[in-house]
Amino acid sequence: MTTLDTRLPPPIVLLLCGLLAWLCAHQLPGFAFSLPVRITIVTVTASAGVLLNLVPKLLFQRAGTTVNPLRPQRTTQLVTHGVYRFTRNPMYLGQALVLLAACLWLRNAVALGVVPVFIAYITRFQILPEERHLAQRFGPAFDAFRARTRRWL
Repeated sequence: MTTLDTRLPPPIVLLLCGLLAWLCAHQLPGFAFSLPVRITIVTVTASAGVLLNLVPKLLFQRAGTTVNPLRPQRTTQLVTHGVYRFTRNPMYLGQALVLLAACLWLRNAVALGVVPVFIAYITRFQILPEERHLAQRFGPAFDAFRARTRRWL
């Protein structure tokens, strides 16, 4: 049975990072900045993030494989088409965009610094262990996918 380095579901990590960004914005108001057309920028960014969370789940469902990142042993198919031609981790990218949208809404430079923290955490504790499992499970097929498709973008 494969285990990951963490048991904290990525959506919980996203929520905790969002809370940290909110705390930064409210405790450090001196780092506020203006953002013209904020509503438009935030809406587009958040919408892209939500789409990057939903579309891959549909691809996983059609392939008959699990979407649960905490149960990699239930993976039955390697999904490499659709949005997976551009990024190996569209759902995590989508979560990062949702967090970015929230930080842009807050208009605080320190809050924006939480986005790279989210990316680093998810990479270390979620993506790298998932990739180790996929390499074991799918061997050369995953190696080829990894060689032609970037981890994030």
